This record gives sequence, C-alpha cells and structure tokens, in this order.
Amino acid sequence: MKKTTIAIAVAGIVVVGALAALWMNGSTRADDVAGDQVQTSQPVSAEDSAAVKRGEYIAVAGDCVACHTAPGSKTPFSGGYGIDTPFGTIYASNITPDNQTGIGQWTERDFYRAVRHGIGRQGENLYPAMPYNAYVKVSDQDMHDLWMYMRTVKPVNQQPPETHLPFPYNIRLAMRGWNLLFFKNSGFDANSSQSAEWNRGAYLVQGLEHCAACHTPKNMLGGDTSAYLQGSSLGQWHAPEITGNTYTGIGQWSEQQVVDYLKSGSNQVAVASGPMAEAVTNSTQHLTDADLRAIAVYLKSQPGSANQKPAALAATSPLMQQGANVYQANCSACHNSDGRGIPQLAAGLRDNPGIMAADSSSVITTILEGGRGAVTLNNPTSGAMPSFAWKLSDQQIAAVSSYIRNSWQNAAPAVTSQQVAAMRKQLKLTPQLPDNGEPAH
Repeated sequence: MKKTTIAIAVAGIVVVGALAALWMNGSTRADDVAGDQVQTSQPVSAEDSAAVKRGEYIAVAGDCVACHTAPGSKTPFSGGYGIDTPFGTIYASNITPDNQTGIGQWTERDFYRAVRHGIGRQGENLYPAMPYNAYVKVSDQDMHDLWMYMRTVKPVNQQPPETHLPFPYNIRLAMRGWNLLFFKNSGFDANSSQSAEWNRGAYLVQGLEHCAACHTPKNMLGGDTSAYLQGSSLGQWHAPEITGNTYTGIGQWSEQQVVDYLKSGSNQVAVASGPMAEAVTNSTQHLTDADLRAIAVYLKSQPGSANQKPAALAATSPLMQQGANVYQANCSACHNSDGRGIPQLAAGLRDNPGIMAADSSSVITTILEGGRGAVTLNNPTSGAMPSFAWKLSDQQIAAVSSYIRNSWQNAAPAVTSQQVAAMRKQLKLTPQLPDNGEPAH
C-alpha cells in the first residue's frame, strides 16, 4: 500500500479520533480497582511477597523485557529498544520505578491505563506497538500482581530516545480514531463450552502472550484483520500460521511437540529463529508445563486458514536440480539429505509449516544472515547456522530455497532471484557472488 494512501487514511482517522474523545473518556474498561494513593517507587512490604512473585511470572508471560530493554543493555526494563514499523521507529519507554525517567511517580491506576488502554500518565495516547489491545484482556488480579512486581525492579535513571514519526503518523490524536476502529475495550471472555485448560490457553494467547501481534495479518493502518493467527509479514521475517491448519499451521504437531517447541525452542519438526527465538528465550521457556499445554490445546483448536498444499515443483525442473546441488554441497551435513535435521541443533525442513509458508521471507533471511536458535535452560548450547550471503548468489539461494520448499513431500511456491536480491538489499548485506563463485566486480 502506498504511503500516500496510508496518509489519507490516517487523516481520516484523525477526524474520527476527534469525535472519539468522549468515547475514550467514557467507555474505557473500569480501573476503579486500582488505587491513586501509592506510587510505583514506594517500597513493597514483606506481606506482598506472594503478589510480587506472581507478578514476576506475569511479566515473563507478557514478555515485557523484550521491548523495554535495549539490545546489549545490562539494565532490564530501562527502555530504548527501537520497534521498526511501516510508519517509522517507535522507541520503548523506561518502565523501571525511577522517578525522573521511568514510572516511579505513577500510581497503580496510571499503570493500568497505560498497559490495558494505551493511555499515558499525561493522558496521551500510546502507539499500538505497545500491545494494549491484547493486554486489555489481562485480569485485575494479574494486573495488580504485575504492578507489585514492577515496584521491586531496580530503578534505572535512563532517558530512552524519543519517538519522532513523520507527519501525519505523529498525530497522537489519530490513535483515538484507531482505538475506535480496532480496539475492543473489554476483558477476557471465557468460553463456557470449552474446558478450563482451553480457556487458560485462550487467556494466555489472546492476552499476556499477545500472539496475534505477530501472527495475525495487519491492515494498512496496523489493525488486526479477521485472519486470526494465520501468519503475518514482519519485514525480513514471516510469522507463520499457528492454527490447526495441517499445511501451513501446526495441525500436524502433537500437543507435546508444541510444548517442546515453546519450552526448548525446538521439536522434531522445527527450530525457533529470529523474533520467535527471542520470545522463547525471554518468555515461553519460563512458563509452567501446564500453561504451555493449555496454549497448545487452544492453538490447535483454531480453525485457521483455508490454505491447501499445492502441487510440488517437479524434481526434474532446472531450478530444483540446481537447488539440489546447492543443498547437497552446503546444507545436507547439518540438515541431512532427507531434510530431517538434528533435534535441538539443526532445523528439520520436511513437513515444516514455516518452510512452506507462501511468504518465503524467513527462509531467505536465514540463508542470507544465518542465525542462532533460542537459548534455553533445556537447550543452553543452541545450534547456529552461518551466513551464506558471501558464498551463494541470489540465483543459488533462490534455487536452494525452492528446493527445500518442494522436497520430502513439501510443496510451496518457487522463490525467485529477485526476491533474494530485494532481501539482500533490505538486510544491507554484501553484494552477491556470481554463480561461478568468483568475486563480483
């Protein structure tokens, strides 16, 4: 979608936002349970230790540290992480209880309004890079416990960079219109026809774990589409479908395979990489097995997309033959000639839904950049893959990508050299080598 089209749409929701001011003030989910007397920086009594412990678990489940900690920082929650969006870079705030640069002067009600409604202490609207549209489902008890935990975090006096989006995306008033269009201001609704385990999984997926933030496609204004959890583009990565679809989803995975993946970053089918590896390292590996199984039950029950496996590319085609040669020379030692990989070390490629997604961004990125799996307690020495950007040409990468997407009963659209070239440029990697292996001139 062209930026000019988006700009016109943003201008439209600015008008809607102005009309939505009364809505924002009058229909927010009640925060009366939260007090205005105690500030975050005030000490926590020993009697509150149980709430603090529960709140630490909530913070882990919500993966707060991922966005509110700058890369390489030794001070968790001190902000500064840049979140790249189609509209510009949004910098996460300092949420330590520091009085000057953090949330030390916030009350519990201030905290609730920011986390569950996207409203800052001064009444400003937050951008939905902060997933308040998911956190609105967090219960009052969990919110209270989370606030109690945040009061015990070490305060850090550090001012993160300010967010400066270009016009018209810098108009905070527009967020009121965005909220009116895309923000469902209600808590979690349990489904009485489902089990307690299913509902626990739904609560975690829809709320704290905010899975839809990455795995549900977005419209041109960043709102969720109706294709719930059916996969979405994240720039250089593709967040795959995580529904019961048996082709591009996790319908063929057992519940235990889902648990293993979230606990250790790998299972017999796939290895977490990119943003998902970070989510496993920071969040899901620390959840209880009961919560992970609840997540698995809920995800596998989702109907998912209508994606069906197409006919695979003919193994005799020139593209597939070239890909087979590249694979045998560069990939088979770790991923095996049958594509099964090595558990907890090298990703399995056969029957891997992430490999067969229509969007091949993750496959191309991994070959170009290399990567490392999630570092977890169950797998502290996770496997790593080297970059092949220096060694393989765009055509060779397109061929081997197409090969792994269409071998061992896999089937997916072919990858083109133009797609690889575009990703190489986006990643700012070294120019390609020609197919003969000689340095490019």
